[in-house]
Amino acid sequence: MDKQLTATEKFSWLLISLSPELSIIIYLKLKMQDEILSNVITGLIIFAVITIFNILIYIVLKVALMTYSYLKLKKIKDMQIIKVITGVRRCGKSTLLSQFRNFLIESGVLEEQIISINFEDLKFEDLKDYKLLYQYISERLVPNKKNYIFIDEIQEVENFQRAVDSLFIKDNTDIYITGSNAMMLSGELATLLSGRYIEISILPLSFSEYLKLDEAQDVRQSWNKYFENGGFPYATQINDDDIRKDYLMGIYNTVLLKDIVARNKVQDITLLESVVKFLFENIGNIVSPKKIADTLVSYGRKTTSSTVENYIEALKSSFILYKAGRYDIKGKQHLKSLEKYYIVDIGLRKLLINKKHSDIGHILENIVYLELIRRGYTVYIGKIGDLEIDFIAERNNEREYYQVSATILDENTFKREITPLKKVKDNFQKFIISMDEMNLSEDGIRHINILDFLQNRNN
Repeated sequence: MDKQLTATEKFSWLLISLSPELSIIIYLKLKMQDEILSNVITGLIIFAVITIFNILIYIVLKVALMTYSYLKLKKIKDMQIIKVITGVRRCGKSTLLSQFRNFLIESGVLEEQIISINFEDLKFEDLKDYKLLYQYISERLVPNKKNYIFIDEIQEVENFQRAVDSLFIKDNTDIYITGSNAMMLSGELATLLSGRYIEISILPLSFSEYLKLDEAQDVRQSWNKYFENGGFPYATQINDDDIRKDYLMGIYNTVLLKDIVARNKVQDITLLESVVKFLFENIGNIVSPKKIADTLVSYGRKTTSSTVENYIEALKSSFILYKAGRYDIKGKQHLKSLEKYYIVDIGLRKLLINKKHSDIGHILENIVYLELIRRGYTVYIGKIGDLEIDFIAERNNEREYYQVSATILDENTFKREITPLKKVKDNFQKFIISMDEMNLSEDGIRHINILDFLQNRNN
């Protein structure tokens, strides 16, 4: 006979079902008693409580933003290809699937033709065995009709690619999966499903998307909030600074513990956090694992460049960190060292580095980098002689060059930003982006205000 649960136990399981982050809290409470982790656990608990008490607001958030990703899903609907949606936790992957599911129903697809599984929900815990996952879905397929399969956080299933591949070969399935770790697209998956999947990368809200959700009527007021708080969808609806901070800390702790520490078996969490803070503080600066390791050693921390490199790879895999490699324009070759790193969301940087109005230029640079990624560009740092161009953006056969600065009204700053662009002798478009409203375009090099750029005006 099953054991009768106490009221406390029932409430605990309710919390876990509403907030998957609590599942790792229980694990940590049982397995670890470290003082540092105690603080992390507290943050996770706060995040879980916030999630529960605001769950109705979260549902309201699920408005259909006509984003690039949403439109792309509609475009490739029913194509014989697996749709893989990736991105950092809480960036909107599940919301995107929810929007698309509603679109299918409005288009005449029956409820029974849609199979939805979210591995952050405990009721699907038993399906983390790929054989049981395949069986569960197969038993629910409607014969002689197209079946739409949605699987959230599929990286929780070991060998999930075997189940996906077996479902893919059926002629009546259309498969959509999401994941919060880039490793899901490596190794066996890449081999087994080669040429049979398309990846759609999701980022937190762009500024133009943010404007659709923000209640402020003034664009500049919205910009100030976006610049300070970032673009995680739910965070945009939290007006209390302390609660927003707790929410973002919950996201950060979940990514750190669940997607990095647990997955990569990290032993020294304090060292990992030191690497994270160094990278967050140095966005837009050229760094290397050796430079980071040497800096930490000078602070009294024991580490090696190899360890730092492994941590960086883990941060990239969890989509919390993005790397921009360097490209020699004259030599027409990619360089293998001294890259730059950018954060998935500026709000997370403020959370850890909380320096008021610090390094505005590099924060703008981070925002522009993410915007170029959203628009489908591959982005590099440009090197031309001894000079540097902030970004080379390539898409198909297009190429664009970008310099980013807080202001270029100062003559010396203007000269510093425009000189590298003038040295590039091809016919591709060249831009300087700043917060200045005065148009300082010169010699075919276009100067664009940051708000116009982000709203895709005049560029």
